[in-house]
Amino acid sequence: MKESDMIVGIGELLWDMLPEGRKPGGAPANFAYHISQFGLRGTVVSAVGSDEPGDSILHILDAGRIGRSVARVSYPTGSVAVSLDGAGVPQYDIKENVAWDNIPFTSELQSLARNTRVVCFGSLARRSPVSYETIGRFLDSMPRDRGDLLSVFDINLRQHYFSKALVEDSVSRCNVLKINDEELNIVRPMLGLPDGGDESACAALIDRYELKLLILTCGVNGSYVFGRDFRSYIPTPKVVVADTVGAGDSFTAAFVASLIKGKDVRQAHETAVAVSAYVCSCHGAMPVLPQHLVC
Repeated sequence: MKESDMIVGIGELLWDMLPEGRKPGGAPANFAYHISQFGLRGTVVSAVGSDEPGDSILHILDAGRIGRSVARVSYPTGSVAVSLDGAGVPQYDIKENVAWDNIPFTSELQSLARNTRVVCFGSLARRSPVSYETIGRFLDSMPRDRGDLLSVFDINLRQHYFSKALVEDSVSRCNVLKINDEELNIVRPMLGLPDGGDESACAALIDRYELKLLILTCGVNGSYVFGRDFRSYIPTPKVVVADTVGAGDSFTAAFVASLIKGKDVRQAHETAVAVSAYVCSCHGAMPVLPQHLVC
C-alpha cells in the first residue's frame, strides 16, 4: 500500500445515546476508527453541526488521531437513541434532517477520492438527496482503473431508510458486499434472488454484480466469506456480551485491514471474527483493541 493510499469510511458520524451515556458512532466512523487501530490511514468523511456535540465528536476523532474530512454545516450533529434487549442487541431511533444527511461534495473530497484505495459506505447515509449525491460522486471520483481498489458496501439496513433502487445502485457500485442474515432475507425478494438457501442467494449476488467478495454474518451462528471459487466459514466465539453496537463495523474494518497488510482471505476472516467478538464484550462501538488483535 502506497503512502498516498487512503482508507475511507464515508457517511454518518453521530452520537450513540446508550443507556450508560453518549458514545461516538456511525458505521463509517466506527470503520475508520478500527482501521486506524491497525496502524493504517483511516479517514472519516461526514458532516457535523456547529454545536457542542459536533465540537466534542471532532475532539474525540482528533485525540484518537483518526483522519477526517468532516464539514461543519447548518444542521444539528446527528444522534441515535440506542436501546438494548436482554442479549445486548441494539434497537435504534435515528434522528432525521441532521448534519450527516447534508454532506457537501467539495474539491477537498474529490482530491481525497482520487487517492483512496479502500472506501466503505452503507445505505443509511444515502437516505437523503444531498449525501446520496455526495457519496455517489466520491465513488465516481475514485481511481477505478486500479486492480487493488476495494469499494465495500456494508449494507446496514436501518428502519425504513432504504429502497430497492438505493440497494441496487449501491451494490452495483461495490466489489465487496457485507450483509447479515436478516438483511439477506429482506434483500432476497427485493432483488429476486433464488430461494434455495443463503449460499445460493450469495452466489447469485456475486455473479450478478461481479463481486470480488461477499461477507455474510449470521450472529451467533457464525460468518462466511464467499468468492467465486472459495468459501470460508468460522463459528462465532462465545463471549459475555456487553452490547453488539458497532461489532459489524469492527468486523469489516479488521477484515479490510488484514487484507491490506498481506493476510489471505481466511486469515483476514479469522482476525475479523476475533475483533468483532472482543467489541461485543465491550460497551460502545469504539473500544481500544488489545495489541495481539491488531498485529
